[in-house]
Amino acid sequence: MSRWGWLAAGIVVLGGLVAVGAARVAGRRGSRPATLVSVVIAWLGAWVLWGFAGGLAAHYGVLATYDSTLFTALAAAGGVWQYRTQVRQGRQQGLAVFVAGQLLWLGVVLWQNGVLLP
Repeated sequence: MSRWGWLAAGIVVLGGLVAVGAARVAGRRGSRPATLVSVVIAWLGAWVLWGFAGGLAAHYGVLATYDSTLFTALAAAGGVWQYRTQVRQGRQQGLAVFVAGQLLWLGVVLWQNGVLLP
């Protein structure tokens, strides 16, 4: 991820935290900014964990290759989908979208390494 990507994610998280603080001061909980912050942080955390686990697996020969470039696109699309679902249908359905995104990425990694080929 480039510096600009980290900068954009940091601005979204900080802006969301300021909005969450303002909403709490006004007496409102469960606001959209809080949802946005939780979704962005979840996908950034997943990106870090997948990068760490994939790098270790590739280093020790468990995976032939690990390229996380496609995960950035998956995280962006999955984050938008999770946010919209979570705002409209609730936290549980939003988390289901997050888990589906992680399982999809696992399938992509396994396919890239020839595990899912006949």
